[in-house]
Amino acid sequence: MAFKPTLQAFLSFVLACFLAFALQVFFFSPISSPNSLQLPPPSSALPPNNQLQGVIKLGEGFLNGPEDIAVDYEEGTIYTATRDSWLRRLHKNGSWENWKLLESHTLLGITKANEGGDLVVCDIEEGLLKVGETGVSVLTSHVNGSKISFADDVIEASDGSLYFSVASTKFGLHDWYLDVLEAKPHGQLLKYDPSSKQTSILLDDLAFANGVALSKDQDYLVFCETWKYRCRKYWLKGEKKGQTEIFIENLPGGPDNINLAPDGSFWIALLQNHLYATQLTPKGLEFVHTSKVIKKFIATFPKLVDLVNGVKRKATVVNVAADGTITRHFDDSKGKVMNFVTTAVEFEDHLYLGSLNSDFIGKLPLKAAN
Repeated sequence: MAFKPTLQAFLSFVLACFLAFALQVFFFSPISSPNSLQLPPPSSALPPNNQLQGVIKLGEGFLNGPEDIAVDYEEGTIYTATRDSWLRRLHKNGSWENWKLLESHTLLGITKANEGGDLVVCDIEEGLLKVGETGVSVLTSHVNGSKISFADDVIEASDGSLYFSVASTKFGLHDWYLDVLEAKPHGQLLKYDPSSKQTSILLDDLAFANGVALSKDQDYLVFCETWKYRCRKYWLKGEKKGQTEIFIENLPGGPDNINLAPDGSFWIALLQNHLYATQLTPKGLEFVHTSKVIKKFIATFPKLVDLVNGVKRKATVVNVAADGTITRHFDDSKGKVMNFVTTAVEFEDHLYLGSLNSDFIGKLPLKAAN
């Protein structure tokens, strides 16, 4: 007679646990009503060449996650922002300098100002910063009355206008993969006008806007949409002014920062994993992106999010011509030397590579590379 109440109590306990678990997942998940994510076809994968395993390591042990790189082409100085709040620079003579220490651990994209020795820096918390020898000032922190969050890359036009991407208005740097899981467009392309000191939204509802570059003639921008595996053009001049079109799609990885090359092509860093070259998720877990229930379940538990996020396992960069065709690519297919590469900048016949997962900048001689 004592068995039945015990069994009933046990079943009630199990049911209560299940209901509590269901409530946690479906009502307190950090993502809401996620969409299915369209992955690129396997045919877009590029053959591995492991050229990035031969990079020269600059500043090894001195740098902490150098996510982006800017070059002063006149002085030959290279700048980078690191995770320990430093803006550091490499002089032409090969010496490194701790240049500026900022009160932030959220520095991402940087660009060299056209005039003077200043940098423009994306700060996830503060917006756009102007950093020079005399100090630091905030250029813009709000747009249309809302605080700018997750600004991640910036470029300056010849007229002084600053164009910058906001990866997500919902998720931050440390939970960026939740934006991938939710697969809803929270990104923006913004413009800062230095004459009016006003910031405007050029484009909204972008799929993790992650990188922006000007064309050689500055008649259009190219910006990246990471989990759409594509880059788009935004026309600044001519009959198409204000219009967008596809620049390249079905990239073999999620595009991160993009930079103009001297010949008018673009270097794009791709986020990949070494198990399956075209996805942000390891092989065998592709089904995650087709199920709303599984997505909400995974998003609730940080360790599961880390499991399906595979981008720290490989390094790939591609060179894309102005007509949108891939002309060259370099990779480290197993991530032995470089992985999680976030930017590629060409300077004096070398490619300089930044990464959130390294303690150095990689330098690849382009003439020696195949």
